[in-house]
Amino acid sequence: MNIATTQQTTYTRDPEATDVRAMSIATVLFFMWGFLTCLNDILIPHLKGIFSLNYGQALLVQFAFFSSYFIFALPSGKLVDWRGYKQSMVIGLIVMAAGALLFLPAASTASFPLFLSALVILAAGITCLQVSANPYVTNLGPQATAASRLNLAQAFNSFGTTIAPFFGGALILGAIQASPETLKSFSTAALQTYREQQASSVRLPYLAIALTLLVLAVAIGLIKLPTTDFTRDFRPGELASRPAGSIWKQPYLLMATLGIFVYVGAEVSIGSFLINYLGLPQIMSFPERTAAHYVSLYWGGAMIGRFIGSYVLRYISAGKALAAAAFIAFCLVVTTMLTTGHVAMISVISIGFFNSIMFPSIFSLGLAGLGELTSKGSSLMVQAIVGGAILPLAEGHLADRVGVQHAFVIPTICYVYIALFGFLASRRKDIEQDPRQASHAAAGH
Repeated sequence: MNIATTQQTTYTRDPEATDVRAMSIATVLFFMWGFLTCLNDILIPHLKGIFSLNYGQALLVQFAFFSSYFIFALPSGKLVDWRGYKQSMVIGLIVMAAGALLFLPAASTASFPLFLSALVILAAGITCLQVSANPYVTNLGPQATAASRLNLAQAFNSFGTTIAPFFGGALILGAIQASPETLKSFSTAALQTYREQQASSVRLPYLAIALTLLVLAVAIGLIKLPTTDFTRDFRPGELASRPAGSIWKQPYLLMATLGIFVYVGAEVSIGSFLINYLGLPQIMSFPERTAAHYVSLYWGGAMIGRFIGSYVLRYISAGKALAAAAFIAFCLVVTTMLTTGHVAMISVISIGFFNSIMFPSIFSLGLAGLGELTSKGSSLMVQAIVGGAILPLAEGHLADRVGVQHAFVIPTICYVYIALFGFLASRRKDIEQDPRQASHAAAGH
């Protein structure tokens, strides 16, 4: 897009007020990538049954998806520097649509490697969207309410993760799969035909998703959005404190990056093991289908917490709120490790509520005061989402040795670090800490 076109589709915003229309567009994007990320939980059992995979092979779905964040985060940051946030969001949506469309030939040929390739491309587009949309939201109003705005957008992300299992379960998991014993009796040709029939349930949902993403890309390309050089922060007082040089010299950014790594790892670890955990005899002895309903409560708690957090963080600093939430989450994990029955179940499900504000708060604290290094800092933190691939794997190996319940020691360590980071960030003096200073500006948004 040339400069003239860019000028026609952008406008200058008031730096002391949140742009409501731009926030509305951003929340739609947050919803979409939350929805698509959570569909992986439906794909794993579906593909496992189709291709007769063991758990290690089936978890390649998550590994392919989250590894893409690590691979494409830094290139996405360079794309933002080159084309700006708006065009980067459009490009991210187009790449996501391409990944969704790749599910069609993957289903038609019943090819597991092609499914994994589609997931890598889909996640590459989501990575580009995350690198651009997260800092875009933080720059749509006063610095003091950045965490509040990001929590609101993340609440819609959680709404997507809450409804995706119902959507995917109804459209993808409807067919009855043959037992492993029956599959062994199939000839090679019959087995391939069966796999193609089972995989066909994926085509319609992902075709609809691809078309929706393309419509969003066109809409964002045509809609006027507030403009400035979004890789810089031109709010009053920010230019003087804008750091120069490398992102590796920004200690709070580096601490926040590790915070994102351990947060995503802890959240995904708990969610991944929740069904097995609730099925333990000493916990609830739930069958898998019953336990799955409680997984929705875990993710639904995060959604509710983010809506509440978007309001609370207008009046409480992000660092203090983060430290408190992480400390409570730590106590809940310890409780669920040391108890049984309903107490253990309620404790582990409640963690989702206190997870809610962690990602947006860590992210906004990491970006605070970065100025022209914002896009690079954003890409670095998005790259740290790879913790969602690494820490659950570590917890799985530990669970094989000490059991699922005691393997939750890994999330406890993660929450200790997050609480420490929140405490240190709350004492930071080089950025505005008191959101009450901007409460008047935030009251109408």
